[in-house]
Order: sequence, then C-alpha cells, then structure tokens
Amino acid sequence: MSVLTKPIITEKATADSELNNCYSFVVSNKANKIEIKDAVESAYGVSVTKVRTINVRPNRKTRYTKSGMITGKTSAYKKAMVQVAEGETIDLYSNL
Repeated sequence: MSVLTKPIITEKATADSELNNCYSFVVSNKANKIEIKDAVESAYGVSVTKVRTINVRPNRKTRYTKSGMITGKTSAYKKAMVQVAEGETIDLYSNL
C-alpha cells in the first residue's frame, strides 16, 4: 500500500510551505498519522514535527440541461499537512 499519492501544489500550499515550513500531500484514505510521518521521512529524508489530516468531501453538482437533470460529484480524498523541522525543506519540483 502506497501511503503518499502525490503532493499538493497550489498557491495556498506553496505559501504555507514558504512561510510555515508545512507541506501538503494527498494520502491513502486508510493511512494514519504515524504511517504518513514515516513515509515522508523515508521518501524525502527530513524529520517531521507535526502531521495534520483532513478528509476532503466530494463536491456535488447539479446541472439542468435540455435532456434533463444531470448530477455528478468529484472524488473524496484524504489530505495531510506535514510540518518539517526548522531549517529543512522538501524540493517538490525536482522529480518533474
């Protein structure tokens, strides 16, 4: 089971990493904070001080079209915000 799915690279996440040394990742729905901490430490070689997780709900959308009402939703996922030790950084752009 792969714990880390992908890093989140948005304006808000980038600002959080620059100001607070906190990085965001999409993780497995079954992963707990200890597994996330071990995965980040082994993958990026940093020491993690804090892990916060959130289950992101799916966005539901309804559209009224000529053929009738169409409903849909996005996928739900689990997000982890990982704070690394002071003076350490994670280079998310090296593997692009």
